[in-house]
Amino acid sequence: MSTQIPRFEDDFGSTYLLVKPGTFVMGNMSINSPRRESPSRNVNITEPYFFGQMQVTQLHWQSVMGDNPAKFCEGWSAGLRPIENVSWDDAQLFVDKLNAEHNDSLRLGLRGIWRLPSESEWEYAARADTITRWSFGDRDSDLDEHGWHAGNSGASTREVGQKKANQWGFHDFHGNVSEWCLDDWCDDYSDAPSDQSAMKNSESNRKVHRGGNWFTESDSTRCSARGSSQQNISKDGIGIRLVWQPN
Repeated sequence: MSTQIPRFEDDFGSTYLLVKPGTFVMGNMSINSPRRESPSRNVNITEPYFFGQMQVTQLHWQSVMGDNPAKFCEGWSAGLRPIENVSWDDAQLFVDKLNAEHNDSLRLGLRGIWRLPSESEWEYAARADTITRWSFGDRDSDLDEHGWHAGNSGASTREVGQKKANQWGFHDFHGNVSEWCLDDWCDDYSDAPSDQSAMKNSESNRKVHRGGNWFTESDSTRCSARGSSQQNISKDGIGIRLVWQPN
């Protein structure tokens, strides 16, 4: 994707980049893949969407919700750190309020809605046309230049956007905070959709989150790495990144 890719800023200073349709291999193609990341499969992204260039910050959350539940909220730069300590249910309330109160403007001549990404939309943007373990390659020795993890975070979240962007212009997919997705948790991809829709599992009260975080080791920040948590539980390692879906 070129640097001239369509983008817009919301009312809170966050930038959203267009993600164009395409096909990619989702999951872990290694013969030693963990069950939860397999079987790998071709996924078709048929509908374009705008994705947050960075994770939702504490300032963004507080401006919408009027509170700041984050653990790491001390210091002058805390507002630029990602929101965390929010459950999946909290994230849905945030999205609902955004759509109800902050979605009157046309964006690039279009109307749309805010939402969380599906797991396939998340991995598609994180990979950015690559098939390596991380968007930057296969060597975890290069991770420090691209993400915050247990080895370099200083036991805390850090301000968004400080590390190198991936090839499509997105920051912090590898660490800082893990990001809630729309999908219900399933133990593997045996019955997963082959399009960008979210996985549904009526027997699960757990939701997917992606990307690893400030206290996880490098392996958890890979493009195909997956995590889950109960949807009503908040943790200081899980935050959100927004999709804006044109109608």
